[in-house]
Amino acid sequence: MLMRTDPFRELDRLTQQLMGPGTWSRPSAMPMDAYREGDEYVVAFDLPGVSADAIDIDVERNMLTVKAERRPVTKADDVQMELSERPLGVFSRQIVLADTLDTEHIKADYDAGVLILRIPIAERAKPRKISIGVGSGRKEISG
Repeated sequence: MLMRTDPFRELDRLTQQLMGPGTWSRPSAMPMDAYREGDEYVVAFDLPGVSADAIDIDVERNMLTVKAERRPVTKADDVQMELSERPLGVFSRQIVLADTLDTEHIKADYDAGVLILRIPIAERAKPRKISIGVGSGRKEISG
């Protein structure tokens, strides 16, 4: 039998049991980080134990939605579960994207349980130099 000493972990587990796993109508939240790297925004989602085919990414206008489902691992009939802390069910996160981001060219990579989205900054939002035109000469008004 496994022993735990962290009382807050037990409280988290109890809360998860009472609320139940996330469903498609009431998904659980997933942790994420978001930061700017050069000319793109990077959003990283922690999804350990989720297969790539169980992840759904949608963009509608400027709303990015990521949904994932962690399914139970099939066990043999003679296996007796001693401890189950890893949450199962549906996880979801919605992010409102700025109009300055290019949602047509979002790249998604999934490796080692981390989903990374790279969202480029739109060309129209990047800083640019404005050249100043010089007049062709002076005009005099005579009268």
